[in-house]
Amino acid sequence: MSANGIDTQVLDSILGKMIETVDQSKSEIFEIGEQTRNEYEQLVSELGLIREKIASVIYTGDDLERRSRFARKRLAEVSHHFKDFSEEQVRQAYETAHDLQMKLSVNRQEEKQLRERRDDLERRLQNMVETIERAENLVTQITVVLSYLNSDLRKVGAALEDAAQKQQFGMQIIEAQEEERKRLSREIHDGPAQMMANVLMRSDLIERVFRDKGTEEAINEIKSYKKMVRSALSEVRRIIYDLRPMALDDLGLVPTLRKYLSTIEEYSNGTKLSFKQIGEESRLDTKYEVSLFRLIQEAVQNAVKHAQANEVTVKVEIRPDCINAIIKDDGKGFDPSEKKQGSYGMMGMKERIELISGTMHVHSKPGQGTTISINVPITS
Repeated sequence: MSANGIDTQVLDSILGKMIETVDQSKSEIFEIGEQTRNEYEQLVSELGLIREKIASVIYTGDDLERRSRFARKRLAEVSHHFKDFSEEQVRQAYETAHDLQMKLSVNRQEEKQLRERRDDLERRLQNMVETIERAENLVTQITVVLSYLNSDLRKVGAALEDAAQKQQFGMQIIEAQEEERKRLSREIHDGPAQMMANVLMRSDLIERVFRDKGTEEAINEIKSYKKMVRSALSEVRRIIYDLRPMALDDLGLVPTLRKYLSTIEEYSNGTKLSFKQIGEESRLDTKYEVSLFRLIQEAVQNAVKHAQANEVTVKVEIRPDCINAIIKDDGKGFDPSEKKQGSYGMMGMKERIELISGTMHVHSKPGQGTTISINVPITS
């Protein structure tokens, strides 16, 4: 059968299986993340108990050390004046010193084992944090692809005239995925990787400057070197924030947004970012905090990177029954009705807002900036 003769129902069936497979993969990755998070919480609890035991063992060890010193001193006194003490007193002094020394040895061994267990737990917890972050990043990426498959591809199935057009459409998805991988690769290569390479080169330069030009010139190079290291560290922190800021779990949405916007402003080539919080600052359910942070993050990044805005304003209002957020910029704007090929940012935002039963309105015109209004009802 020729390509033009392929039944579109067969292709729709294949598409359905693709969506099912992708959805299943998303669920499995999410489950892995949840299992890792549960294990993380268990290990955090165990680590707390281990630290308490270490403190107790150290306290006991200090007491045994003091008593052992006293017993050894007593034994030395008995041995030196052997004739002045009875056989029972000599035996008791020896046994007491020996018993305390054995207990002290056991105590030190227990402390060593507890410290090793504590260090092992801390290493495992760090690895789990990285696993959780990678799983959440993968779920987000798969959600965007799944949304695209569920919406646009299903709608165009009947409109495509033959299998060749469907094949071309599928290739566009693959190309878009590859472009996203290239973008992430360039961001890491042009950011932290390049900066660290420069750090190594500058360290060699400092040695030559010290030998050839003396201490004063070397100190100037060291100052420049420290500035470069700070820049590399900031870039790494920015990438970590893009993955998932740990402060979101510890402090909540509002403090995390303040810190995130402050960090972005520092490295956005002159774009001014301001934040205003209305109402009482309170913690929200995790699903609201994560979703709202990602929505605002995507809107701010679009304003800074694509709209080339000079000023971005973020307002968040937390009410007992809902959450309102407004992200406004003075950038170059766009036509919301025009679908831009290869752009998944707005689609991902719409899919995420639907997951928490919220609404999002985009007001924008070319040359007149963009305003995004978000409303999310809070359900118990």
